[in-house]
Amino acid sequence: MKTNFKFWLLLAFAAVAFQGCQEDDPIIREEVEVLPPETVTTVQGFYLLNEGNMNMNKASLDYYDYETGSYKRNVYGQANPDATLGLGDVGNDIGIYGSKLYSVINNSNKIEVMDVVTAKRLKVIDVKNCRYITFANGKAYASAYDGEVQLGENSPNGFVAEIDTTSLSITKTVKVGRQPEKMAVVGNKLYVANSGGYSPPNYERTVSVIDLKTFTKIKDIDVAINLHRLEADEDGDLYVSSRGDYYDIPSKLFVIDTKTDRIKKTFDIACSNLTIVGDKAYIIGSEFNYSTFDYIINYNLINVKTETLLTESFLPKAVSDEIKTPYGLAVDPVSLNVFITDAGDYVSPGKLYCIDKNGNTKFTVTTGDIPAHFAFKTKKTIINP
Repeated sequence: MKTNFKFWLLLAFAAVAFQGCQEDDPIIREEVEVLPPETVTTVQGFYLLNEGNMNMNKASLDYYDYETGSYKRNVYGQANPDATLGLGDVGNDIGIYGSKLYSVINNSNKIEVMDVVTAKRLKVIDVKNCRYITFANGKAYASAYDGEVQLGENSPNGFVAEIDTTSLSITKTVKVGRQPEKMAVVGNKLYVANSGGYSPPNYERTVSVIDLKTFTKIKDIDVAINLHRLEADEDGDLYVSSRGDYYDIPSKLFVIDTKTDRIKKTFDIACSNLTIVGDKAYIIGSEFNYSTFDYIINYNLINVKTETLLTESFLPKAVSDEIKTPYGLAVDPVSLNVFITDAGDYVSPGKLYCIDKNGNTKFTVTTGDIPAHFAFKTKKTIINP
């Protein structure tokens, strides 16, 4: 979920619709739509986490099976009929590690852990205002704001929780900056992007570095204000996005060399979403400005080996013209199919587009509200009961 502008937009919608929501059945029933099947490689399919509107309790989980072509909406409710409140409020991240599927449910202050095959609940881990999750060496790492969902100068520093993926219990926590967002592991270090998004214009501007052996913060790297996305390439370089201040300071993308923990490159482009596959970084640049109340949208590619911005877009014009609110993004690591979502008006079901590596549209399908976060299910199994 994007903070600041979208936070207040969703809160306004929620205030209008809250009473009606309370009267509805919170369990969303499973629906199945048959799409063209994909060639099954090491990738068998993917889960798509729909955020749902804030305070509407409409987070939901979809699954696309490559072999059968079945696109199943609302698989969590079907697998967990006793979960009377459904998946929860605001699905903010998702990840697969070993035999388990982890869904970070931000406004419900929890991480739902499920069986990766059946989507049945295994455990709920309580984490206040949790944001993102990543994995390494038998551990899950979750970033959390550790405060109420509200703007204000008194918001506390956030933290990262270390979770044992066998016992599914929190074993350690470490404080980082205010409103920490995305994370990445490189070697024995965990990098955390701090935003400070609850207290504009007093944004944070650092990436915190955590030593995973001692689970202590060893330094902060000064980058730019209001950091958000953070991804590592195959060489261990980090791509970190700054959202700017939505007025005069524009969004930018920075490259950090993790051997020196210094900035080595700056791209003057917006980056609202980012994924790196092979030697390419795929970037949705959706930049909002309060002065003009306009969005500027681009679909950029960066060659991460040469660290150059390419001239071509990763999305064909016919699709980019159709998408109203570009949001979720993933690229199949084998086929290089691009999956991109449209959140539309944020209060209605969204759309998922599949584009092959040659720019041809393979299919579109209706999703839940605010389709956002992907986790590919593969044949590779990590030893993790």
